[in-house]
Parts: sequence; structure tokens; C-alpha cells
Amino acid sequence: MSARAFKIPPAQFVKSCADVRQIPKPALPEIAFVGRSNVGKSSLINSLLNRKGLAMASATPGKTRLLNYFRIGDQSCYFVDLPGYGYAKVSRSLQEEWAGFLEDYLADSKNIALVILIADVRRGLTELDMQMIQALNMYRRRFLVVATKVDKLNRQERDKLLASLRGPALSLGAEAIVPYSSTKHEGREELWDEILAHLN
Repeated sequence: MSARAFKIPPAQFVKSCADVRQIPKPALPEIAFVGRSNVGKSSLINSLLNRKGLAMASATPGKTRLLNYFRIGDQSCYFVDLPGYGYAKVSRSLQEEWAGFLEDYLADSKNIALVILIADVRRGLTELDMQMIQALNMYRRRFLVVATKVDKLNRQERDKLLASLRGPALSLGAEAIVPYSSTKHEGREELWDEILAHLN
């Protein structure tokens, strides 16, 4: 069913989990959101659900190792907000701890239907994003890339940067590239289409 033919479902925060053994019941398909610290994950989730303040950015970027679960609709799926990675002000050992935590989730969760990798279109895919894509491929996770903050570019800049991101992302296994503006909700219908297709 197209996102254009359906109403954005209600959503509610369920719980934060330290690992997959604590996931809420019942087990449902999971749409996982991942990206660098401060890339706009919370803004994207709030825009996608047409809610303000449902998903909150961590007060301590790079340190919070929790999986935040939101139930979407009437027991249809969970959105899982994963910790941001690559926060420059934390130690190397803490960044490696993050990597192990996220890799455990990608390896162990039996319910992931789709991973949404969020990248700032102005920066493209960073080295850490590429490492995440390698992990997604290793664990055979289906993923797409959402290129955020497209509203901050003029048409020429936007087309150029999207083209430079699209080629590498698709060649590395991304199923789609979705340009997105969380402030203007541009791309929301297209992203819902992708989510629904993977849930169905």
C-alpha cells in the first residue's frame, strides 16, 4: 500500500534497552535508524511520524548505549533509534565500545526488517558510514540511505551532491537513496513507501 493512501500511524515510546535480550514484547518487525552523532536521526524520526519531541537527542552524544523502541500503529512494527556513532569528543576506546554494541544488535536481532542509514547530504558517506555499511552487508541486513538536510542546498548543489552519494551507496548494496528534509518533510511519503514495502 502506498504511503499516499494511508494515514501516518500513531506512535509511542515503549522502552530503552541495553541489549536485544531486553526488547519489548510482543516481538515485531523492526525498522532500525542509524547514523553519525548529530546527523539528525531524532529529527528524521519525528518528521516521519509527524510528531514533535517523540524521539529526543541524547544529552550526552556518543555515550548513551541504548536501543530506543517506539511502537508504530496497532502492533505493526517498532522503530528502533540506535545510538549515534563517531562523536569526536569521546575516547577511542569508547568509540570501539559503541561499535561492538551496534554490531551485537545487527548480528543478534532476529526482527530487523530494514535499516535506515542517515547521512548528511553535504558530507556524503563518511568513513564511519562506510564501516557501518560493511557491517550491514556482513550481517545481510537490507538497508537504504536517507540523505538529510537537502533543504540547505540550492538545486545545482543538491543534484551534484546526491549524484556523488547515490553511486557509491547503490554499488555497496543500498536498496534506495531518499533525499529528505526534516524541517519541510520532503521525502516523507517516499520513505514511508519504502518502509511499508519492507514490512509487507
